[in-house]
Amino acid sequence: MPSQLKVSVGQYSDKGRKKINQDFHGVSIPEEPQLTSKGIAIALADGISSSNVGHVASQATITGFLDDYFCTSEAWSVKKSAHQVLSATNSWLYSQTQQGQYRFDKDRGYVCTLSAMIIKSTTAHIFHLGDTRIYRLRENSLEKLTNDHRLWVSEEKSYLSRAMGINARLEIDYDSFQVDRGDTFLFVTDGIYEFVNSKFMAKVIDEHSDNLDEAAKAIVDQAYEQRSDDNLTVQILRVDDLPTQNVEEIYQQLTELPFPPILEARMEFDGYKIIREVYASSRSHVYLALDIETDTQVIMKTPSIDLQDDTSYLERFLMEEWIARRINNSANVLKPCPQTRQRKFLYIIMEYIDGQTLTQWMRDNPSPDLETVRGIVEQIAKGLRAFHRLEMLHQDIRPENIMIDNTGTVKIIDFGSTKVAGIVEITSPIERANFLGTMQYTAPEYMLGEEGKSNADLFSLAVITYQMLTGKQPYGAQVAKATTRSAQNKLKYFPLPHDDRHIPLWIDGTLKKALHPNPFKRYSEISEFLYDLRHPNKVFHNETRPPLLERDPVVFWKGISFILSVIIIALVSQ
Repeated sequence: MPSQLKVSVGQYSDKGRKKINQDFHGVSIPEEPQLTSKGIAIALADGISSSNVGHVASQATITGFLDDYFCTSEAWSVKKSAHQVLSATNSWLYSQTQQGQYRFDKDRGYVCTLSAMIIKSTTAHIFHLGDTRIYRLRENSLEKLTNDHRLWVSEEKSYLSRAMGINARLEIDYDSFQVDRGDTFLFVTDGIYEFVNSKFMAKVIDEHSDNLDEAAKAIVDQAYEQRSDDNLTVQILRVDDLPTQNVEEIYQQLTELPFPPILEARMEFDGYKIIREVYASSRSHVYLALDIETDTQVIMKTPSIDLQDDTSYLERFLMEEWIARRINNSANVLKPCPQTRQRKFLYIIMEYIDGQTLTQWMRDNPSPDLETVRGIVEQIAKGLRAFHRLEMLHQDIRPENIMIDNTGTVKIIDFGSTKVAGIVEITSPIERANFLGTMQYTAPEYMLGEEGKSNADLFSLAVITYQMLTGKQPYGAQVAKATTRSAQNKLKYFPLPHDDRHIPLWIDGTLKKALHPNPFKRYSEISEFLYDLRHPNKVFHNETRPPLLERDPVVFWKGISFILSVIIIALVSQ
């Protein structure tokens, strides 16, 4: 049986010699499937003593973090999920201070420190600001994992340089690292570590390894005995087990349902009537089918029997429907169909689009006007942004994966190459390929083995834009051959040809930037590209048109040949 993430936790907090306890702490260990998709979370906050609402800030920070983190999308990375939640809490704390009587005195506002950790799969993620601390205990030695955000102006006076609620913009330390079984993490406030040495804390944790609550209390008691004059809080978390799975176990899970038989027209299968085969390849079969129960036409996609032993392929196949269900609110992305019956075989069901692929549309419309091209590109971009909001990269944007229905609505289909940040973080023995797209539409950085960002999808979109305007590829067949950085630096962009559609020069400049082989010289956001596609950018507007030899070599040499012919005829006739 595969192992799960298991931890032991001990906690203890006391107001100490203070009138009230402004510390707040908590831990959340969810059940499956969230244990795998989101991990466990532990956090500690300390309200500043100069404020009479510090305890409110601490409680709001911890409860908000522990509750809201698990409500974020499973597709998001841990870093994005936590940062979004903490940013929202920070904004609320800051606004509460600004609305109160101490808006000009941060030391009396809704301010607190924060030290938090999320362990997802086999990776720990730390989020920290302020002067609470996180230590890691290994081999009876404590290693400090956080830096104190405290500025000392004299030997006796200091203040927090960073904390929750102190500024409108959140600036938080982040770190991540692999954890091992037996790793123990210690969370403490300054009322603890300023009065108890690390050797004592390590010794106590070792002596009370079977009861971490007792260990936490013993450390608190020691701080009190050492005349600590602050609130006292200790959290201890030990990693008892880590999730492990081998390829055979994953394969068994992926193939719990048998592969479908060969399907043919008029065949009834699992509550569906097969109408016809739409598409077939070495990787999958796609059918138009009728849901007998609802009398609705749907698209059924079945895996290729030839790849039934490929766990990587099966994982991507099953992920397609998972991805579609999380982007179900976009009009420009293919939607999954509601599943009301239990499936007996391995397949996925998507909505049927009555229309044509962009490939066929370009055959039917070889010379579309610029406004029509803009309209299609903007719809594709809306679909892509739905992916990017969830930290997903489509990674296979090409004309065959774009559908245009009979109403003119453009939809992105086929999610078999999509990369999901939140899924990639989960440790798996399955070897996941970085490059899965189609060569002539794929951003050059993938050819170097690098990971793509959102502007990698933008590159693919720009290739399609160029192709709709010209019927050609912006680099010809060069991109597929450019598998080194030096080769990519030599890639030669072919400017838009001059034709009777009179495409403005600045459009060419926009496409050239979007198609730059170096992702750092490309547009960083799709919205920037769309804006420049409609509004003349002065940078491109002032550029001179490239010579005819670069824009259209064929026309250039035809012209030269004509001129030479005229000269020869003139010479001969003399």
